Amino acid sequence: MDKVYKVIIAIFLVVFSFFYTEKVIDFIRESDPIMKNIKKSEKDYKVDPINATIKDNKIVPGVNGKTIDYDNSYKKMKKYGTYNESLTVFKEELPTISIDDYYDKYISQGSGINNDVSLVFEVKKNDNITNILSILKENNATATFFIDGLFLENNNSLVTSMAEEGYEIEILNYDNKYDELYFSSSLNTLNTITNLKPKYCFAKYDSKEVLELCSKLELHTIIPTIMTGNYPYKDVKAKLSKGSIIGFSINSSTEIELSTVINYIKQKGYVINTLDSLLSEALNLK
Repeated sequence: MDKVYKVIIAIFLVVFSFFYTEKVIDFIRESDPIMKNIKKSEKDYKVDPINATIKDNKIVPGVNGKTIDYDNSYKKMKKYGTYNESLTVFKEELPTISIDDYYDKYISQGSGINNDVSLVFEVKKNDNITNILSILKENNATATFFIDGLFLENNNSLVTSMAEEGYEIEILNYDNKYDELYFSSSLNTLNTITNLKPKYCFAKYDSKEVLELCSKLELHTIIPTIMTGNYPYKDVKAKLSKGSIIGFSINSSTEIELSTVINYIKQKGYVINTLDSLLSEALNLK
């Protein structure tokens, strides 16, 4: 038994030694002028996160906050032996309420924190998007395309090249239906082609069928802020605002007025981004 007690005491002393050593290191670090200056500067950099807002069956993205990463800031500055503000390392602080916690709500706009807007196109199985792509390229504008599963099957190489050029591709439906098996198969095919996980679904209006399926598959369902009709320029001019998601069908009206719409958006000081960029809650940590 004496041997057992001696082993227990030895283990206790080792554990206590590690614990004590760690506490001493923490105390020394916290007393270091470098760490004190890092913590003192917190008030100059801290940005509180903004929660996503929910109203009825819709949710608007929030924005992550920003705070100083004490450990990594200290490690970087300690190498130089002095406090250097330019070496401060930051980390994001997540909001309490995020869009990624709610797939059973529609998203109809971005946060509006920046002047970003997004163009989204509804592509049915027999649509020809060649002219739309040419117009976007001529105007140096990006977009998000929601494509029918049959369109994907029949235009595999085109979708691949679109993804390579930076367009965001999502699945609209399959043969204008929301059969889970076919829809999921299209998602997997798209993932294989683009090497990116699909994130969004598309609905022009409140659709229980779309929302339930997409929520089950952990996809956010988008309803455009502005769904353009026969006069896209008129529609955009009347309703454009920060965070707008602007929806287009593939038709002659869109082809005729798309350049005018893009020029108007840019002249008003807005930046056209993909849907994923518009709805991201990430914060620029620079």
